[in-house]
Amino acid sequence: MHIMNHERRDLLKLTGASIAVASMASIITAPVLAQPNTSFSERWDKTFVKSDKVEHKKVTFKNRYGLVLVGDLYQPKDTSGLSAAIVLSGPFGAVKEQSSGLYAQTLAERGFITLAFDPSFTGESGGEPRNVATADINTEDFSAAVDFLGLQPNVDRSRIGVLAICGLSGMALTAASSDSRIKAVATASMYDMSRSISRGYQDSYTIEEQHKVIDYLSQQRWKDAKNGYYALGYHEVPFDEDGNIIEGQRVLPETLPENAPPVLAAFFDYYRTPRGFHPRSINSTTAWTATTPISFFNFPMHTNIEMISPRPILLIAGENAHSRYYSEDVYKVASEPKELLIIPNADHVDLYDNPSKIPFDKLTVFFQQNL
Repeated sequence: MHIMNHERRDLLKLTGASIAVASMASIITAPVLAQPNTSFSERWDKTFVKSDKVEHKKVTFKNRYGLVLVGDLYQPKDTSGLSAAIVLSGPFGAVKEQSSGLYAQTLAERGFITLAFDPSFTGESGGEPRNVATADINTEDFSAAVDFLGLQPNVDRSRIGVLAICGLSGMALTAASSDSRIKAVATASMYDMSRSISRGYQDSYTIEEQHKVIDYLSQQRWKDAKNGYYALGYHEVPFDEDGNIIEGQRVLPETLPENAPPVLAAFFDYYRTPRGFHPRSINSTTAWTATTPISFFNFPMHTNIEMISPRPILLIAGENAHSRYYSEDVYKVASEPKELLIIPNADHVDLYDNPSKIPFDKLTVFFQQNL
């Protein structure tokens, strides 16, 4: 699809989880929140109703870098023996109380032991500073979750899969390419955050724009070092009509502008309304650190995706999703066995929580057959 100049300015603001709001506001100067205390409460604070068919508990585990991750472990009631297990995370900038938790609980109702976790530096998981995404560490987080599940007495460690949503999908595929313990991997509304952040939506950054972003990030490092804290900003850096970088304070606006583009409206309807709002979600309340894009310029995703074979891949995308091309492009380069499932009349956000669009029956069969 050819993108006209005025369309590019809008689409550059699209992110793996939302849209950067075009405003000339200065980058936020408040310090990033301190690392959370992992002595959390078991209080149910999800964006979905608790199932009476599933046992739930909070768990913690460490990744290879020593960071403590917090997850929600879901187990079907009245099971015995060893069970297959699934690791879940995403979307990018979301928390486990949102979409990944819904997927985890639903699949636990269908017989799997599931673990939805907050990536490092976000949600209830540890890591300083807060609100940072990093391609390397967030890929490692998936393997750390596999470590944890493989040590559970009721999990068959030879039957562990991964399911990721939106911007965590690239990390999940990357983890699977170098971790043979992951026996099957599925993605929903996939986003390749390295490609999105370093090239722009639909690869629309020019070389000049890429250099501008890199220079902006480089200069921001000096500002952060001088100030003694990390400022917040857009993780996919947008430009105005004159080719200048737009700085901003939050991923999504507090109120939806009139005549908002459909994609922005869809993200807003999930993250900023009771439907999906959560106070620990970056997409609901704040933004990433301004220098977060650096890692994604340096670390391309799933460069060894052919190494996942002969383990299967299932890529799920909405027919009308602005992100559909990511799944289609991965499907082209992945080795067999692989499947691309396009959901009719679905957009990107439909696959976050819409029970009439999320193909839970297909996911159940996929993991039953491959785990």
